[in-house]
Amino acid sequence: MINYIWFSFIFIGFVASFLTGDIQKVTDASLLYANSAVELAIGLVGTISLWCGLMKIAEEAGLVKKLGDFLKPVMIRLFPDVPPDHPAMGSMVANIAANVFGLGNAATPLGLRAMKDLQTLSDDKKTATNAMVMFLAINTSSVTLIPSSVLALRVAASSSNPTEIIAPTILVTTISTLVAIAAAKLFQNMKMFNK
Repeated sequence: MINYIWFSFIFIGFVASFLTGDIQKVTDASLLYANSAVELAIGLVGTISLWCGLMKIAEEAGLVKKLGDFLKPVMIRLFPDVPPDHPAMGSMVANIAANVFGLGNAATPLGLRAMKDLQTLSDDKKTATNAMVMFLAINTSSVTLIPSSVLALRVAASSSNPTEIIAPTILVTTISTLVAIAAAKLFQNMKMFNK
């Protein structure tokens, strides 16, 4: 579906530029921004490699597991419908721990596995459970301590102080996560959203 949307944007842009006589501007802009995209991507490789390497070291050193152990009591309270020893709890803890450390590539498959594990607890396979909604809300709130992708973009853009966003990121992720949890709990208690 998204491919059709992007194709539509590009097609409409070309048709509009042709009808207005600005086809040369579209061609020039396409070439200019294609070069900029390549330069930006190459500039990001080093920084992303550094952060991914540091995060992999943290994972291998057991920091992600320690964070998971720290999160487990909180997770048991947030997800009372999920038994503490169920595989879904382990998948959710691993996903959130990976997100906190900026391991987005590792977090995605863990999140998908957590949703599949959560679905095993439901009789109705076509309806999201309260635990699934809460887990999705927490993931959507972007739980992170080290925003490695944003840091990489700031370094590639020659920012004078690329790390100045770490404190605001921690503040914002805390607020967004608390709001997501509160909203999920609020909607769970409303009759029209509960079957």
